Amino acid sequence: MDYLKIKGGAPLNGTIKIGGAKNAALPLLFSTLLCEGEHTLTNVPQLEDIRSTQKLLEELGLSWEKSGDKVTITRPQKINTLAPYNLVRKMRASILCLGPILAREGYAKVSLPGGCAIGSRPIDLHLEALKKMGAEIEITAGYVIAKCAKLKGTDIYFDFPTVGGTENILMAATLAEGTTHIQNAAREPEIVNLADQLIAMGAQISGAGSSTITIEGVTSLKPCSHKVRPDRIVAGTYICAGAMTQGTLRVEGFNPEDLKAFLEKLKKVEVQFDLEDHAITVTSSTIQSTDMQTQPHPGFPTDLQAQYMAMMCLAPGRTQISENIFENRFMHVQELERLGANIKIEANKALVTGGTQLTGAPVMATDLRASACLVLAGLVAHGTTEIRRIYHLDRGYAGLVEKLQSVGAQIERLSE
Repeated sequence: MDYLKIKGGAPLNGTIKIGGAKNAALPLLFSTLLCEGEHTLTNVPQLEDIRSTQKLLEELGLSWEKSGDKVTITRPQKINTLAPYNLVRKMRASILCLGPILAREGYAKVSLPGGCAIGSRPIDLHLEALKKMGAEIEITAGYVIAKCAKLKGTDIYFDFPTVGGTENILMAATLAEGTTHIQNAAREPEIVNLADQLIAMGAQISGAGSSTITIEGVTSLKPCSHKVRPDRIVAGTYICAGAMTQGTLRVEGFNPEDLKAFLEKLKKVEVQFDLEDHAITVTSSTIQSTDMQTQPHPGFPTDLQAQYMAMMCLAPGRTQISENIFENRFMHVQELERLGANIKIEANKALVTGGTQLTGAPVMATDLRASACLVLAGLVAHGTTEIRRIYHLDRGYAGLVEKLQSVGAQIERLSE
């Protein structure tokens, strides 16, 4: 099994280019289930979650061709309607096949999904919304079985702005009869990316990116070509790396507007950076402790909470980090403590007392963003850090080792 070996202390200098976003690519890929024909996506990242999606789509009967960051998916008229456990268990986003299959085929049998163990992330909001649209749903033997003659447009109100739920219903509603209003919808940029693709396929959608999305159902859709938007979370991770390592790091190829809350927080912790239309250059900074709480977009993203915590380990004083999205997203704390961090957990709050030198040690990744957090800590720790279970990292960070090496990091990927 592979692991990372990092010798800390090297400043990062140079440029890192950001590729396509995993969280944008996955719903775009699943939307190809809505209509037969040849679909093309560009800027698709080379990640384990993309490969898992490929296997699932092929299991459902679709074909897949890849050339660089371009993927061509052909959806036949008839597909399988069973998404089996052995494929769905690897990735929480697999549940996004439910809405498109049900809307198009009238029947879907999808295994309850897996993914990172950062909280329960129940899919009941997805299922209740589909029921409101006329679906009959039962859960038996670990599978969701959904049936309908035809989905009907209706008013959907989410108690919480669920990203996956918004995506699932957005796709399903494109082929429903009548009008669907999704209220308290998730507002993430990835939602807008999906809506833009569906509109290019012939869907009638307005309001994506706001808390209310309106979908006028159509009778059919057509394939299209579409580009996956850049990964704002990966960009944020490398920005943290530049701030922590005291070099001059340029991160380019993303939209800073997607990270407004994160960048505002960087100003408060006195990170020095120059902002351009599609890039940011981070220079040597003396990081100051500043409290933070995660919120649904456009608030501070939960997917950057662990990275922010690693940064606060360097800041003198005490920082309170409140996690308001997932109830089990502090599993990286124990591993940071192995590197010398001083962190106490109280309910959904982590109290970080920073300013002491981190020291390299063997650590273990517990989820995707925790992996990135440990990489950041290893880059500034005195001595050598070894990170195991990096298969989590492969789910969301394409070419991380090579990109960090190109800007001066002493990091390598080794096999046991």
